[in-house]
Amino acid sequence: MFSMQTQWNREMSNECLIVGLHKPGNPLSGVLAACDEAMDQHISQLIKSGDISDSKKSITLIHTLGKVMTKRIIVIGFGRENQVTEEDWKEALGMAFRKVKELRLNQVSIDLDSLAGANIPLERAAQLLGEVYMLSLYTFDGYKQNNIKAPVEIKEITLLSESGKTALLQENAHLGAIYGSGTNYARTLVNLPPNILTATKMAEYAKELANQYQFELEVLNKEEMERLGMGALLAVNQGSVEPPAMIVLKYQGKSEWKDVIGLVGKGITYDTGGYSLKPRESMVGMKTDMGGAAAVLGAMRVIGELKPEQNVVAVIASTDNVVSAEAFKPDDVIVSLSGKTIEVLNTDAEGRLVLADAVTYAKQHGADYLVDVATLTGGVIVALGNEMTGVFTNNDEFLKKVKRASEKSGEPMWQLPITAKDRERVRGSKIADLNNSPGREGHAIMGAAFVGEFAENTPWVHLDIAGTSVSKKSSSLHTHGATGVMAKTLAQLVVDFSS
Repeated sequence: MFSMQTQWNREMSNECLIVGLHKPGNPLSGVLAACDEAMDQHISQLIKSGDISDSKKSITLIHTLGKVMTKRIIVIGFGRENQVTEEDWKEALGMAFRKVKELRLNQVSIDLDSLAGANIPLERAAQLLGEVYMLSLYTFDGYKQNNIKAPVEIKEITLLSESGKTALLQENAHLGAIYGSGTNYARTLVNLPPNILTATKMAEYAKELANQYQFELEVLNKEEMERLGMGALLAVNQGSVEPPAMIVLKYQGKSEWKDVIGLVGKGITYDTGGYSLKPRESMVGMKTDMGGAAAVLGAMRVIGELKPEQNVVAVIASTDNVVSAEAFKPDDVIVSLSGKTIEVLNTDAEGRLVLADAVTYAKQHGADYLVDVATLTGGVIVALGNEMTGVFTNNDEFLKKVKRASEKSGEPMWQLPITAKDRERVRGSKIADLNNSPGREGHAIMGAAFVGEFAENTPWVHLDIAGTSVSKKSSSLHTHGATGVMAKTLAQLVVDFSS
């Protein structure tokens, strides 16, 4: 995918060259200066006249008019070098990749030296470039039969750098592409319609990953769950004609099965709310309620590629939540895999029920640390909006590692509390050990506190991605629809955990 070359020259035949420009735009240096000289200072004149902008996230396309063999140049404006953030940098580069796609080109050279700066070191720029390449060009065309123009893929990317770090930069770009590919994998799963992505089908995707990366695989069917006593997951599945699946993937990166990170994903393939029925408008889009499961599978894809020296067990509890004569009801009492009894006060608080059994099962498989990921509550959107994932924990030291991974991955999160009084509320049932929905106040906290009852003393982090798993608007990095959020963070956590 990525090849390296030490320097650009006017005889380099290419469809497009991408270069970066920081304020102030003159004097020029590097590749852009060489292009300017070959083009009789035409680029300098365009910068001086304002026709090429060095402002943040500006994109300018110029034609070389036969002065050099490269046909066109895309100039990315980054603004002032010491003010560039990674997010702005990625969005600007994503805009350039989108421009290449719009021009239907399949060959591009990129001056990596010009993209780096005070805040984005060269090695980091190479990794981010690989990631942005994958994220910005992702599409999910779905099932349209007509008027689909065959996409043009960028098949050849040549990275230019005079740093002498050829092998390292190429390796970093490839690494970034792996993280981006894992995210795109998660995005596609979330974008699939619910009549296609059932729990059974999700298990098939897990099986494909297991075969590809030699993971150990276990998929429990309904009868096996009944024998084990997974009453919480089975209750949610009670009204469905689609069988549930408890999916387990194991990756062993150490000689002994210890220090195991458990990645737990909520895999509700469609959520009507059950008898606590959602309004019509709220039901549209509920195919995305398996975003946590998708993030876990996307992370496992990255882990399979990178093969870190770390043990991981991924557990996904999957079913839909629908209404029928057999569906579970408010006022039911169910018995979870842990043995704890639960009074059901809200059948639309089903995600925490399936996570209860999944978290317990991850512990039974030896998880010493737990991270669960779920599109759990509308309350987290009210609290934090659509750009910030809500995070909860029972262990601040473990949370620090998760936060460092999220910062590296560009997937921000904000901690919300779980107090003793919050735990008292979920333990407030008069007829069972727990209730699944103590009320609307602090809704996101109540969901997290409930799941925490099953993590118990195991170091645990809960990620509520209800606001961040889907984007309603397109950007240079995200099309409308699934974001694949937390796939990168989970994988980064595993890669960095022992370091």
